[in-house]
Amino acid sequence: MSAGSFFMSSLVSGLRAQPSAVALAAAAALALATPLANAQTSTLDPVSVTATRGAAQRVDQALAEVTVLDRADLEAQAGRSLAEVLAAQPGVQFWSNGGLGKTASVSLRGLEARHTLLLIDGVRYGSATLGLPIWDNLPLDAIERIEIVRGPLSALYGSDAVGGVVQVFTRKARGAGLKAHGRVAVGSHGLRQGSAGLNWAEGAVDASLGLQTLRDEGFSATNPRERFGSHNPDRDGLRQRGLTGRLGVKLGGDWRAELLGQDQRGKSQYDDGPGADSRTQMNSRVLALQVGGTVSGRWHSQVRVSRSVDESDVQVSASPWMDLGVTGTTQQQIAWENQLQTDLGRVLLLAERLEQDVTRPGQAYEVSHRSIDAYAAGLTGAAGAHHWQLAARHDRNSQFGHQNTGSAAYGYALSEAWRLGASLGTSFVAPSFNQLYYPSFGNPNLQPEEGRHQELFAQWAQGAHQLRVAAFDNRIRGYISSGPAPTNIPRARIKGLSLSYDLSWAGWTLNASADHLDPRNASQGTAQLDKLLPRRAKTHLRLGLEHSWGDWTLGGQLRHAGKRYENATNTLEVAGHTVLDLRADWRLNADWALGLKLNNVADKAYETATGYNQPGREWQVVLRWGR
Repeated sequence: MSAGSFFMSSLVSGLRAQPSAVALAAAAALALATPLANAQTSTLDPVSVTATRGAAQRVDQALAEVTVLDRADLEAQAGRSLAEVLAAQPGVQFWSNGGLGKTASVSLRGLEARHTLLLIDGVRYGSATLGLPIWDNLPLDAIERIEIVRGPLSALYGSDAVGGVVQVFTRKARGAGLKAHGRVAVGSHGLRQGSAGLNWAEGAVDASLGLQTLRDEGFSATNPRERFGSHNPDRDGLRQRGLTGRLGVKLGGDWRAELLGQDQRGKSQYDDGPGADSRTQMNSRVLALQVGGTVSGRWHSQVRVSRSVDESDVQVSASPWMDLGVTGTTQQQIAWENQLQTDLGRVLLLAERLEQDVTRPGQAYEVSHRSIDAYAAGLTGAAGAHHWQLAARHDRNSQFGHQNTGSAAYGYALSEAWRLGASLGTSFVAPSFNQLYYPSFGNPNLQPEEGRHQELFAQWAQGAHQLRVAAFDNRIRGYISSGPAPTNIPRARIKGLSLSYDLSWAGWTLNASADHLDPRNASQGTAQLDKLLPRRAKTHLRLGLEHSWGDWTLGGQLRHAGKRYENATNTLEVAGHTVLDLRADWRLNADWALGLKLNNVADKAYETATGYNQPGREWQVVLRWGR
């Protein structure tokens, strides 16, 4: 099928499947846009570095769909965790096994949770045993900025970046002198949260240090629908504390060295039957040193050496307590990135090595070490109405041999307001150590997944308005199934439509989005042919509205998710839900602010995974100082 016929067939099938959802969102967006077509926005255009892996690019000029959340945006979010904040963004789905600190998964554009790469200041952050990012142990108070890039980025970042990349940037010093910031919060379920930080800059040296702590008594993570006999109607809480820091030194010219580190520790309770709760001690550490600067007028180079550790120590509720031991992942990486400005655009040349080591208590993994050597090249450029981005990458995996991936994207500006674009890409994902070798669970015969991806988009931006519609099609061979004894499913296909509209005018901000997915098993001759992939809702709608006047800001977001299925045979349904969140902010003076959040106003009882509760009505009062 050609790209054009794919776009039209996807658009028509999507509108037929959800006439009231997508059509209503489109009509509302256009109706709002018409009377205000000449309104002007006073906000600066956000910039992303993740979509190009290094070169700063305005979000409205990116050929991928990009969302940037700064510190003010994070304070405005209803979500109390990184995963919950991401779930409120277009094209993102979320499911979890309860409240704060419980296992959570984030899916971009209907792909698997393991198809999303999480970076912390450029460093891979996740579990190689599970093959998943770790969303549960990074406090929001430590974050300054988040970039979300949707679409296949394996040609830039390698395995795991199939659905996209989420990059988190921790807080750092801005401006000269010594500055302090802090935040305290109290809320439902015995929530007590605090953070404090210092930023200092003088001459060629700058530094920042942050402390975070959280205590949440929680609510029952499970209900009687839980399928494995683990339900216990008690409260399942979380204790968490963290330390983040960075030190930067200007070396001369624009050369700079920076040392970054963080240490996050949490203890989460979870239901394990009618007795006392079991608990998991979660430890995550990141350490990185990077040096970069301009070698010559058109050549910028940077070297980064990093180490990240993820550890999980489970204590089950036997009598006495039984410590099952530590399951851990250590990832060490060295990357040399070069940006060269040429007449065709900015060229990226990359060489990197990643080493992964895993441990588990008792019987060791059959293979516990993996190394990946990679080389990549990219080109991002523009000339007149034309924009392009190309990338190619070669990975040499010590377990699975050689893999090649590539991508190509093109955009054309029809006018100052309208732009059309298309992209193609390939991807691969290596199986995790648990999928391969976990006793009585893994399958050592698994092979990497390979994917082909395409997207067409149209974008309109005028004055205070931005409208974007995209049709995408992801086809994966050797799709790895979930659960015990995973296998390579011959084919899976995830296609969909994404529509988003943003308005910022005269103190009003409106954000609306509609996502329609069709994520299916596409393996001919199997019983699961055309079955929906587990835990993916076909419909997601979001509407956010905010108004600021003087020192006050009032806002809210309405979110709707359609039904989904818990299992691959589509026999166990998880009902859809609609949730309304409200908030108010009062800026007391230049440095102090008071906030109130009321989430799930209607106290809706709902699940994102069968048998696991999501929070009911919650309140939170926040006091902030500093910037």
